[in-house]
Amino acid sequence: MKVKGCESEGRIPSHKPLLRRSLNNVIAEPAIFAPPNTIPAVDLAFDKRWRDLIAKLSARFDAGKLDLNAVLFLIGVQELGQHARDFKKDEKVALMHIAICVVLLPYGYYKELGRDADGWPHFERVQELPPLGPEEQERLMKEAVLAYFEG
Repeated sequence: MKVKGCESEGRIPSHKPLLRRSLNNVIAEPAIFAPPNTIPAVDLAFDKRWRDLIAKLSARFDAGKLDLNAVLFLIGVQELGQHARDFKKDEKVALMHIAICVVLLPYGYYKELGRDADGWPHFERVQELPPLGPEEQERLMKEAVLAYFEG
């Protein structure tokens, strides 16, 4: 870097120690130049959509603040289409599976095979999910849930 008024290229004049220290820090840490709002607008819009959905569902069911698992459980109950009742532990797990399959149908990961004699839907995995980390899995599921409610 050539500094105007400095004889030696790439060097900050030593008689200006504060300027030298601050410019060297800026050069070493380019993040200082990053705009204050570096979160992409898409993420902010996504976060707002998710918060709005959670607030709406939480108010509707008067169950405190719901999380992703609670929303998936509600989708499973909705997709099962049976009257509200107490579910056994294995049925709750099946309801979560139903919800995951239903919200991922539009992405092409599952297809519905039909319903059994008790009315429970069955699915087949059409393609493998890509290897995702925990945060990426959560993001995919949230996007799929939002698409389910917004579609």
